[in-house]
Amino acid sequence: MNQRFGKEEKLKSSKLIEKLFSEGKSLKAYPLKLVYVPVASIENRQIQAGFSVPKRLVKTAVDRNRTKRILREVYRKNKYLVSNDLKSSYAFMFIYINKQLSDYETLEKCMLKIMQLFNEKRRNNEKETT
Repeated sequence: MNQRFGKEEKLKSSKLIEKLFSEGKSLKAYPLKLVYVPVASIENRQIQAGFSVPKRLVKTAVDRNRTKRILREVYRKNKYLVSNDLKSSYAFMFIYINKQLSDYETLEKCMLKIMQLFNEKRRNNEKETT
């Protein structure tokens, strides 16, 4: 099981980010929101993920960076939950939507919940299309 979060898995393309926010679907598990969109153009990559902590909610850069660092680590440890049985590629954006700072355990519970919700949605969509 590969637990790396390498350069090829990071969401950096501005066109893809724009598509994500214009056409993407979202799920919420407070204090996280997941915006996702299926993508056909990613070669050999199942998921590209990005993380955002809005400046209007978390004022200091130190706290925003720390929250993003924790989110990346929680995702890195648990990405196998969504990437094991994917049939197509996806772009993810995790957005932190709380004014107060959360600890690692809280963010991990929310990340697990939101990944479970994503898996349920994806499986339902795959059943409908077949």
